[in-house]
Amino acid sequence: MAALTDILSGFRSVGSERLRIGDDSDAVQPFVAVDSAKLRVEVAAGVSARLVVVHEKPLASSLSFLLERGAQLEVTEVFLGEAFAEVRTVQAADSSCCLTAVQLAGANVSYRIDLDGAHAASRVGGLFLAAESEHCVMELRTAHNVPDCTSDSLMKGIAGGNAVGEFRGLVYVAPDAQRTDARQQSRNILLSETARIDAKPQLEIYADDVKCSHGATVGQMDADAILYMRQRGLSPAQARRLQIEGFAGDIVRRCGIDALGEALADAMSRKMEKIR
Repeated sequence: MAALTDILSGFRSVGSERLRIGDDSDAVQPFVAVDSAKLRVEVAAGVSARLVVVHEKPLASSLSFLLERGAQLEVTEVFLGEAFAEVRTVQAADSSCCLTAVQLAGANVSYRIDLDGAHAASRVGGLFLAAESEHCVMELRTAHNVPDCTSDSLMKGIAGGNAVGEFRGLVYVAPDAQRTDARQQSRNILLSETARIDAKPQLEIYADDVKCSHGATVGQMDADAILYMRQRGLSPAQARRLQIEGFAGDIVRRCGIDALGEALADAMSRKMEKIR
C-alpha cells in the first residue's frame, strides 16, 4: 500500500472530529481522514470539496456529511481493514454528493442518505472484493424526502473462496416527493462454488409521479470472454484478471482523483491474487 500512502500524504489531514469547509478552503487539494472514530463534515453553501476516508484498523466509526444549499462534495471511502462504519449524508437544496466506497477487506458499512432539499442529487458507487473467508457487508438507504431530487447508485461485488458478500439497499420516496428520479443497481460475480453473495435492492414508494428502478444480478465469469482472450494468447489467470478489472474498474475510476484511482486499481489487482 506504499503508493496509496504516498498519495494520501499530500492531502490535508483532518485532525479533529469536526471539519467545516467554507469559502476560504482550497477546493483542489483533498482532505483525508484516517481511522476516524467520529467525524462530522460540513460543506458551506456553494462550496465544492473532496474528502478521502481510509479505514486501516479494525475500528468502529461514525461519519456524517452535511451539505448546505448548492454545496458539492466528492467522498472516496476505502476499507483496508475489518472496520465497521455508519455514514450519514444530509443534503440541502441544489447540493450534489458523489460517494465512492471500495472494500478491500472484510468490513461492514451502512450508508444513509437524506435528500432534504429540492434538486439535491446523490451518486453512489460501491465495490467489495471478498476473498478466502471474508465477510463484506454494504447497506444503502436513500431517502427522497422532498420533490425533484435524483439518486443513482451502482453497487458491485466479487467473492471467491468461502467468502460472503451482502448488499442491502432501499430507496424511500416520501408521500410528497413528486418527480423523484431514482436508480439502484447491484451487480455481482462469484468466483467459486462455495462463495455467496446476497443482493437485496428494494423500493418503498409513497408518491405517484416518480421514475424509480432497481435490480440485482449474481452470476459467474463470462466463459465466452475468457475463451476469446485465451485464443489470443492470454493465460487463464490473465484472462480472468482482465475480466475482473473491467468489471470493477468503473467504480474505482469514479473517485475523481486520478492518482488515487490508479493506486486503488493497483491495490485491487493485488487483492485479486488472493481470490480463487
